[in-house]
Amino acid sequence: MFDYRNKTNWSQFTSLVIVFFFWGFVAASNDILIPVFKKAFDLTNFQSQLVASAYYIAYTVGTIIYLLISRVLGYDILNKIGYKNGLIIGLLISAAGSLIFIPAASAHSFTLMISALFVVGLGFSLQQTVANPLAIAIGPSETGSQRLTMAGGINNLGTTIGPLIVAFAIFGSAAAANTDADIDSVKIPYLVLGVAFVLAAVFLKFSSLPDVTETNEVEEVNEIAKPRKSVLQYPQLVLGMIAIFLYVGVEVATASNLPAYMEHDLGYSVQEVAPYISLYWASMMIGRWGGAVGAFNLKGGMLQVAKFIAPYLAFSVFLIVNAIAKHDLTPFWIYIPIIAVMIVADIYCKGNPAKTTLVFSGMGILALVIGMSTTGMTSVYAFISVGLFNSVLWPCIFALAIMGLGKHTNEGSNYLIMMIMGGGIIAPLQGFVADLTTSHFSYIIDVLCFAYLIFFAIKVKSILKTQGIDLEGTKVSGGGH
Repeated sequence: MFDYRNKTNWSQFTSLVIVFFFWGFVAASNDILIPVFKKAFDLTNFQSQLVASAYYIAYTVGTIIYLLISRVLGYDILNKIGYKNGLIIGLLISAAGSLIFIPAASAHSFTLMISALFVVGLGFSLQQTVANPLAIAIGPSETGSQRLTMAGGINNLGTTIGPLIVAFAIFGSAAAANTDADIDSVKIPYLVLGVAFVLAAVFLKFSSLPDVTETNEVEEVNEIAKPRKSVLQYPQLVLGMIAIFLYVGVEVATASNLPAYMEHDLGYSVQEVAPYISLYWASMMIGRWGGAVGAFNLKGGMLQVAKFIAPYLAFSVFLIVNAIAKHDLTPFWIYIPIIAVMIVADIYCKGNPAKTTLVFSGMGILALVIGMSTTGMTSVYAFISVGLFNSVLWPCIFALAIMGLGKHTNEGSNYLIMMIMGGGIIAPLQGFVADLTTSHFSYIIDVLCFAYLIFFAIKVKSILKTQGIDLEGTKVSGGGH
């Protein structure tokens, strides 16, 4: 069992964030694969979104397998094999999935390719189960959420550069003349990714990460709410499961449907879309870097200044990466004032999870309505800015859903991780709506998702109040799955 330390063990943390980077790199790279597969296999919008389905549903399947094995054996298998070994096994499973892309491309099989992504996602589900609590446990408990925030920021570094690197690897050049990609071109990037997974597993094997973490189940003392036999008897968790499902759904669907909109409605080529997909995922990084400043124990005015500086530092990372890729940076300067809107909203919410969920979901709806009611690049930037308002929702929803669960907290967390499958359901649903109507109108699905999150924020506050939990003064830093 970990002893909570007076200081964060940064060497262990540095080793751990490797897996957070991989999650982001692969998740965002899928948005480049979607239009490539669509053209190569002559798919509909709905069929092409099965790329997202295969990847995100794997999280749920992997979590169910983990829970079933633990139930059959009568003990938590991760506590038995150790968290470090769990990470290593997860990386090797993802490596196997990456390498399946090679025979899949040779066979020109779409089914085998999305199966490969499913295997990659299975490995990530195990890594996800381990890495989130581990990030909290390798230092003082009071700064655990900030470490998870920083890990989320590294995750979004992967989401920012992933689309650019994969697009370059597939197309070979960002030149406008190069508009097509043979399906065989995915072999090299996924061979490299598979090797990277293996090397990361070897690195972790010899790293200083602890081998075993035991989970203590602590019963919370609550004078108003009595402990319940089943975790699903807590309404905040059930409502939170739906909220996580829809949140991940809107996060994925907004980005994965953007290429179809920009290609068909605005005339962009696949590789020209890559920097805009990168900006969407960079928006997640921008918001989360702002939340990560709490890990550095800043106070008062310095904290407020850091909240302004950190998001723009994250934006500068996006600009530097795109400059290296020789993309024209001129179109992106307009994003500077949009970031300022997010920063002001974040400061206004003061870290209160219910208030943040309410305000940022409302801002998300506003951005989507602007995108749907305009055309051209105005609509593109409106859709991209949804990433800014999504950036801090994960930890807020997660925190609200597990408040007051007591000894059921770990089980409740597992149920919430299962709901990551929303990314695999909402994205193809939006693709289906796009097939029936237009890519432009299909974003109504995301508006409805945000509307539920507003309901959740209002409802869960009253539910927790009846259980004797006052949210005033509660703060949560932004993190990511």
